[in-house]
Amino acid sequence: MKTLLAALSTLVPAALAAEECAAPIGVVAEAICGDPDLQALTDRVAARFDAALDVTRGLGAGAEAAEAELRTLQSGWERGLRTCRTAPAPGACIEASALRRENELVTQYLLDVPETIATYACDGAAEITAYFFDTPLPSVRLEYGDRLDTGSLVPAGSGARYEASFGTYLWIRGEEATASMELGGQGPYLDCRLAQRIAGF
Repeated sequence: MKTLLAALSTLVPAALAAEECAAPIGVVAEAICGDPDLQALTDRVAARFDAALDVTRGLGAGAEAAEAELRTLQSGWERGLRTCRTAPAPGACIEASALRRENELVTQYLLDVPETIATYACDGAAEITAYFFDTPLPSVRLEYGDRLDTGSLVPAGSGARYEASFGTYLWIRGEEATASMELGGQGPYLDCRLAQRIAGF
């Protein structure tokens, strides 16, 4: 398994040992090496990535393209950690990014069994199916027509709000929900109601 520290060795201006933090170089590596919990989290993301690779390799037709896309997205995430170098709290920035990346891998590649599956009937006969996962940061897989998105729980004044990519979201209040499943969060904004819930997997 390639650890995040091994990946970072190609992103910082000097070599970094793959399996140890004997001489970390750079703000991101120092933050990870200085926090055992953060190091465990980033190692867990690396393990999730390996598990997702196994999923893509079992797809048959299209497996090669799926693996290439996964590797590209993972590399992009690793490079994105550079932005944490200038964050007021680099460790907190890395933690938030790693938790979101773990959620993306778990929900997109179904690495865990969902805790609950809920179907919401929305405006205009639209339907959203939400797979909820008991990840350290609660996460959701959203299926809407031919679209698939993944999201994470974020603070909200009421209910449970899951934010996905590029402004899409699902905001649940009891058996009611509102959603925007269009990129950019520009609508249409859907009013939805719980139609079916399956729990206890």
